[in-house]
Amino acid sequence: MTTTPNTATATPTPISAPQMQAVTQARFGGPEVLRLTTTDRPVPGPAEVLVRIHATAVNPTDVWHRATGGLAGTGVPPVPLGWDLSGTVEAVGIGVTLFRPGDEVFGMPRHPAPAGTYAEYATSPARHLVHKPAALDHVAAAALPLAGLTAWQALVDTADVQPGQRVLVHAAAGGVGHLAVQIAKARGAHVIGTASAAKHGFVRSLGADEAVDYRTTDFAEAVSDVDVVVDTIGGAYGPRSLRTLRPGGLVVSLASPAEAALADEARRLGVRAVFMAVEADRAGMQALVDLVERGELRPHVAEVLPLAQAAEAHGRSQSGRTQGKIVLTTAAYTPADA
Repeated sequence: MTTTPNTATATPTPISAPQMQAVTQARFGGPEVLRLTTTDRPVPGPAEVLVRIHATAVNPTDVWHRATGGLAGTGVPPVPLGWDLSGTVEAVGIGVTLFRPGDEVFGMPRHPAPAGTYAEYATSPARHLVHKPAALDHVAAAALPLAGLTAWQALVDTADVQPGQRVLVHAAAGGVGHLAVQIAKARGAHVIGTASAAKHGFVRSLGADEAVDYRTTDFAEAVSDVDVVVDTIGGAYGPRSLRTLRPGGLVVSLASPAEAALADEARRLGVRAVFMAVEADRAGMQALVDLVERGELRPHVAEVLPLAQAAEAHGRSQSGRTQGKIVLTTAAYTPADA
């Protein structure tokens, strides 16, 4: 007697997607909403690469998106957090010619769209990344893309800073500020930075020619004949910065998109003011690499924490006291990366 298998009731073995750890949130709110969870590893699409992330960095925009949804504006979490990454190409999608598996890369993918680099893996358009320079380990490289591109696009693409011009950088010891000081100096500018007195030594070590203690001195009275102001703070700093400009000077605001009145007041005074949002930019990333390789740019890492401590890192970041950048590391991180 021959028996036939009952294939109608056979259950196929499910094929599970590779997993990874990533930081997520179920609601908007304070740092405590962040959780390290297990989720599916993404798959690179055409013209994309999959990066095994060694390190990512914390930025003020991450804090904003965690609390409010930020540019996503959906009001419905989760918003994938993180834009900075430094790591190793794991796989490439169809049509990628710039990279192959094993290449060390870094960059700021997709911004202002979500990128989700608070994770062990992330996909990125290939042309949003560049090869990591040997002069930077993964931790330092992760600290550079978003803040560095912000400073570069403000000073070079927007303001076109020239040798001999006077540049005022607010929060000169901060994430964007400490890189803006170095970039402006590399452009041949006379650089003035605002920072607390305790940070003046650090600001001068970056190349600043002058440092102003914003706690004890009104920078708008102490500084004059400025060509370009990089305002990383917003609020009253924008209008007050207009008073430091020479005729035709420019304030580049990085923090206050709602202050349309600032541009009107600038026109009344014979100066200019614009708001700038950073964009993914391969050419800008390569320009930063060139500065790094010439020894003219170096990100300062204030603290390194594991990805599981993202909530703690956010709490420290939003305190406003961080000098340089806070970096988060993943399971791919090894002591050789630091």
